[in-house]
Amino acid sequence: MKRTILLFLCLLLCSGTAGAQCGAENNAIQAGEELNYELKFNWKFIWVDVGWAKMTVDTATYNGRPCLRTDLESFTNRQADRFFKMRDTLTCITSERLEPLYFRKSAEEGKRYSIDEVRFSYRDTLCIVDQSRTVNGRTQTRQDVSPHCVYDMLSILLQARSYDPTAYRPGTQIRFSMATGREVEKQTLIYRGKKVYKAENKVKYRCLVFSLVEYTQKKKEKEVITFYVTDDLNHLPVRLDMFLNFGSAKAFLTEIKGNRHPLTCIEE
Repeated sequence: MKRTILLFLCLLLCSGTAGAQCGAENNAIQAGEELNYELKFNWKFIWVDVGWAKMTVDTATYNGRPCLRTDLESFTNRQADRFFKMRDTLTCITSERLEPLYFRKSAEEGKRYSIDEVRFSYRDTLCIVDQSRTVNGRTQTRQDVSPHCVYDMLSILLQARSYDPTAYRPGTQIRFSMATGREVEKQTLIYRGKKVYKAENKVKYRCLVFSLVEYTQKKKEKEVITFYVTDDLNHLPVRLDMFLNFGSAKAFLTEIKGNRHPLTCIEE
């Protein structure tokens, strides 16, 4: 579940230098936004509450420049801790144009404690990615230099929320590169179309539906996560269906604060 709340909408920009490519006009997000989620896991044909997640956006200063800081916390509750304990905190810092600058993930998952850090810099038409991963006190580092934009789990979410999806058609594939702390991975997202999602509090949201997929050795498509995103200017993730190796899980949006635009996606 550690990555599933994070991996989300994505697009690659196609013109200008890498530094210019990796930024975007911020049309959806503002400092002060807070999103709260409840997490559920499928256990013997019933859905069990296992924890919560919270994402917040605030202003920050990084290397002397004004930036945005986004934090995502995911915690299992005491009941779930008996089977699998999770305490994850992710932080990303982006420029005001949403260029990724810094990413950190600290994760306590079962008996494993890890810290991933990624620092982004730009030179000419190149994106330079310095990564480190520390697991139970042992650290490995690497550097990747790419002519394409590279993102982290949170910065790609922030950027994608600002894009206009009106040109998408069901089956549209969106590809991007993501730094994990250990390597740069290629990811694929597929647009599935529109759907009305009725939340547990009976609120109906008009949504855009996306699937993050992997490909098997036989090149067959394997769905990893399905995202339901509000079909309005906020593009808020309101539901995530996660298909895990050991079962399935869901995350449901329960509270919205500080949204930049009115929630015009809600149906009467």
